[in-house]
Amino acid sequence: MSHRDPLAQLDKPVQFLKGVGPRRAESLQRMGILKARDLLYHVPRRYDDASTITPVSRAQVGMEVTVVGVVRNKGVVPTRAGLKIFQAVIQDESGMLTCAWPGQPWIDRKLQVGDRVLATGPVKFFHGRQLQPREYTLMGRDGQDEAAREGTIFVSYPASDDLPQWFFRKVFEANLEWLLQQIRQEEYLDGGVRGELDVPELSEALSRLHRPGSLASVEKARRRLAFDELFFLQLVQAQARHRQTQEQPGIRFRRTNQLIRALHEVLPFQLTRAQARVLREIYADMTSTRRMNRMLQGDVGAGKTLVALFAMLLAVEAGFQAALMAPTEILAEQHARKIRALLGDLDVDLEMLVGSAKGSERTRARTRVAEGRAGLIVGTHALIQEGVEFARLGLVVVDEQHRFGVRQRMVLSDRDPRPDVLIMSATPIPRSLAMALHGDLDISIIDELPPGRLPVETRLVRSKGRERMYARVREELAAGRQAYFVYPLVEESEKVDLPAAEGAFSQLKNEVFPDAEVALLHGRLPPEEKDRIMTAFSEGKVQVLVATTVIEVGIDVPNATVMVIEGAERFGLSQMHQLRGRVGRGEGGGICLLVSDFGGDVGERLKTFARTTDGFRVAREDLRIRGQGDLFGSQQHGHGGVLRFADVLEDQDLVAEAQARARKVVEEDPGLDRESNLAVRLLLRRQFGERLKHYEVG
Repeated sequence: MSHRDPLAQLDKPVQFLKGVGPRRAESLQRMGILKARDLLYHVPRRYDDASTITPVSRAQVGMEVTVVGVVRNKGVVPTRAGLKIFQAVIQDESGMLTCAWPGQPWIDRKLQVGDRVLATGPVKFFHGRQLQPREYTLMGRDGQDEAAREGTIFVSYPASDDLPQWFFRKVFEANLEWLLQQIRQEEYLDGGVRGELDVPELSEALSRLHRPGSLASVEKARRRLAFDELFFLQLVQAQARHRQTQEQPGIRFRRTNQLIRALHEVLPFQLTRAQARVLREIYADMTSTRRMNRMLQGDVGAGKTLVALFAMLLAVEAGFQAALMAPTEILAEQHARKIRALLGDLDVDLEMLVGSAKGSERTRARTRVAEGRAGLIVGTHALIQEGVEFARLGLVVVDEQHRFGVRQRMVLSDRDPRPDVLIMSATPIPRSLAMALHGDLDISIIDELPPGRLPVETRLVRSKGRERMYARVREELAAGRQAYFVYPLVEESEKVDLPAAEGAFSQLKNEVFPDAEVALLHGRLPPEEKDRIMTAFSEGKVQVLVATTVIEVGIDVPNATVMVIEGAERFGLSQMHQLRGRVGRGEGGGICLLVSDFGGDVGERLKTFARTTDGFRVAREDLRIRGQGDLFGSQQHGHGGVLRFADVLEDQDLVAEAQARARKVVEEDPGLDRESNLAVRLLLRRQFGERLKHYEVG
């Protein structure tokens, strides 16, 4: 590659390509296609193998078919009930078939006689056999684009009313060779690496996507582009990881086992194998000169807090302080209470720093922290407020990391010497997704629960079974237990027919549980009021808590045994798993009741959730159902998001390979300054400029 910008040609405005021009460029811009490069990566959304195309004469009632034919006549047919049906008769070499779109008369403006159409859907009987397309694609005009019709693969591009299929076929016919010639200059994988990955050259991959010879070749091409996405994403994160862990030396903690052994001896149980394995990984980081930057994942009840406490004690016995930051005062108080109980009589001073502390209490706490008299500090955002000083902070533990921004976490850890960082998350996600989202972190997973922990029983409840459900809750309340009722909305809405917490609160309080203390909790309440209600529930003064998902994460009330989720079909599986994790935390076990009248796919989704209590399995199923969507929020780039070709579940091998290769590149050349990495550096800056700023690299 030359030192003039070799990628500039593909960055020229799309309007200057053959067959485009200013007017069509405006339409392309509305689709997110601004540059020549965007057009090249505007790949087909669908491929149909000619061998799967059914001749229209063989399309029989009850079959699901894909057909290709030319529109011979068309029109809108009204029915007695007032429904308008658009019908088109299409013809191929074998015969004719009527296609019908009930309730969609506007298609009459889109399809014209002479258009060639690819249509997919069921064949039904209505005054004869009739195809009712769920999806259709305008392939062009009869007599045009014969190559596509005669080829083995039918290609369908994302199109619009302004830019139909035939336009994209024509513009690629005129420009594809030039586009591929330019993209050859961006090849950054040598032949040996491509052979190991079993992927084609970049230009060959894009050629196969636009001019497929077979569906197998399309898949191999997709994997090449998937690897590119994952590699550059991991490269950004590998640079961030290097900056966090390598550029400045970390603290090398000297392990004496004075406190660690003492805690082992007072524990009434042994660590699980998963906890012990994760602790070995954490200890290895902390006793090296490399700064720890690690995420600790584990299902609800897996024992993450205990693992974090062992790490904190290693810091304290080495002469440093350790701070645990939680997103709310309730969670901070829970952590402090749990840690004090675990420590027993161990000679370790713990201090709390929370926003509600005022006057002399706050001054006393800050002084003890600043003078180093407190070895363990548990708090909220108050830990990063102006005026808070640490004597010798060595370890930062961040709980429920997704509740904090990257900047907030860095404020606490950006000091000299640079403390190690351990981030805890109780939201299980598949390992491949964790690697894709958090490649800047090393990841430890506690993948087993302590022995004796009873799984929460999960049942589906229909509306007609509501009285039996209430009776079951009354039994638990009579036994001295507590219950949650969770709703998808705070108040009723005219736009959606969903159960709401405010309306249900009055009924539950006055009619269903008149002898119990019932309270309402939702996100619109002032923080002080939320804390007051949760404290009352934690202390057993409230028996039934009616809430929204504000209680989704972290609330620990061992006496709560019932979780009722109203309108369960409106919640994600992982979200429901977090709610389910609020019960069954004590000796009484727990039950989760999903209230929904939905059947079909939604009902199956709820049944799937009820069959497993494994948070990682739930997360995989949730991701499979919902799709990747916008995994990276505001960090995505361009119009297509960060991952357009890669699937973190299906491409687990590529995720691991991309991370390993990206980390190796950064270890050998952190700034990507070598001549051999020039292409990689240019591509990285072009594709992930905003993400580089987010991670403060590049």
